[in-house]
Amino acid sequence: MLAKRIIPCLDVKDNRVVKGVKFLNLRDAGDPVELGARYSDEGADELVFLDITATIRSRKTIVELIKKVAENVFIPFTVGGGIGTVEQMDELLRSGAEKVSVNTAAVENPTLLTEAARRFGSQCVVLAIDARRSKTKNCKWQVCVKAGTEPTDIDVVEWAARSEKLGAGEILLTSMDADGTQAGYDNELNKAVSDAVNIPVIASGGAGKLEHLYDAIAEGNADAVLMASITHFETISIRQMKEYLQNRGIPVNL
Repeated sequence: MLAKRIIPCLDVKDNRVVKGVKFLNLRDAGDPVELGARYSDEGADELVFLDITATIRSRKTIVELIKKVAENVFIPFTVGGGIGTVEQMDELLRSGAEKVSVNTAAVENPTLLTEAARRFGSQCVVLAIDARRSKTKNCKWQVCVKAGTEPTDIDVVEWAARSEKLGAGEILLTSMDADGTQAGYDNELNKAVSDAVNIPVIASGGAGKLEHLYDAIAEGNADAVLMASITHFETISIRQMKEYLQNRGIPVNL
């Protein structure tokens, strides 16, 4: 079994890291440059940087801020938010990101995944999926776009499987229902997507205690766990997470 990854997420709005519950009621969590450097020093395996209002405001991700974060981080770094073209991806990769994450643009233009994979390699292309449980279909989830503000009729599991064929090299899967609740990941969702694809799946949304990380991997079949609240507000350290998982038989890079 490959080592499982611990990935803090920096949701950025107006040059500040924020965190809410189910994408609402955002509160300030700090400076993205300082937090990124702290997580890098603490031993996080990767970072995810999401400019959460870029798509809504129809603007590019804040390139200059990404450069500053990248200068202080010495681990792989994914950037997402408002990315709509391979040219924008190229600019972000040149600014210091190792991967780029797309959501809305890929839904609107699925060939973007293929174009990006051909130009940069699938390992650089992350498909972000904001998933919300269907209110009418059991064990089904719908894809939401524009920072979770617009639901679609697209089935999450089907979209994940299709994205792999299109060229995505990884899936960042966020449960909107669990996001920020600290009540645990939606492992039914994580397992459904993980079982449908052969590329890594990052579980996101709901981390509140150490057991949740283990469950996302053991029950949800996730390849990595992403968290924000429990790290930003220093509830649990990266070291504690890794030691806990290792003690429970999950391989990690200490």
